[in-house]
Amino acid sequence: MLSFVRVRLGACCATLFAGSFLSIAPAHAADLIVSAAASLTNAFTEIGKAFEAKNPGSKVQFNFAASGPLLQQIAKGAPVDVFASADEETMDEAQKQDLIDAATRADFVRNSLVVIVPVEATAKTMPKSLVDLGGATYQKIALGQPASVPVGRYTKSTLEQANLWSTIEPRMIGAQSVRQALDYVARGEVDAGFVYATDAAVMPDKVRVAFTVPTSQTILYPIAVLKNAGDKALAQRFVRYVASPESLAVLARYGFARP
Repeated sequence: MLSFVRVRLGACCATLFAGSFLSIAPAHAADLIVSAAASLTNAFTEIGKAFEAKNPGSKVQFNFAASGPLLQQIAKGAPVDVFASADEETMDEAQKQDLIDAATRADFVRNSLVVIVPVEATAKTMPKSLVDLGGATYQKIALGQPASVPVGRYTKSTLEQANLWSTIEPRMIGAQSVRQALDYVARGEVDAGFVYATDAAVMPDKVRVAFTVPTSQTILYPIAVLKNAGDKALAQRFVRYVASPESLAVLARYGFARP
């Protein structure tokens, strides 16, 4: 289930199932609606509160989900002002569809791909490489759906290059977002999972990082103002604030690196 969050109130304002159209209450003049990749949830929630404090009267509303479904919502007319995706491909598609103001687009952080296991895993059951995941110990492996979830695309590409996709795919437990993959591992419902390093850091008491997965493509996060933004000036102010030293320090605390 995807959640829609109003940062000022700290409460869930609306929910929807993956693939459904985003339902957003009418925003006030000083409201800013930001659709952002699920892996940005913790950092952006904190950044949103700080932005409100620096811009009295403004309210930031977040919609966190996988980048693919977020783009689908925007393309269908969801009233979004700012879009932050977990990959270049999704933002490229948004630009191709003429949904964003290309002049405002910028990469603001990067991430890394890791394999995680439930915290109860022992040294004997910890995979040390991608090849190990093909062993009998790992029958259920969580990863984002490659068609709509960026972490899933990075994972599939890496496994294909290692000639392991045909081995892992039958064991795949598809997730609608990277946070869902994280939850599967944290609850012990799967034997291992692929997530971003920043997501693994959110639950150090429930998951363990087995190893970092080298990817041929840098995992960059772009952000941009939507062409149909209700208040473009406020939206651009938020985008600039995300790239400020203050916000980058917050992102760094959650494990994100500079591009």
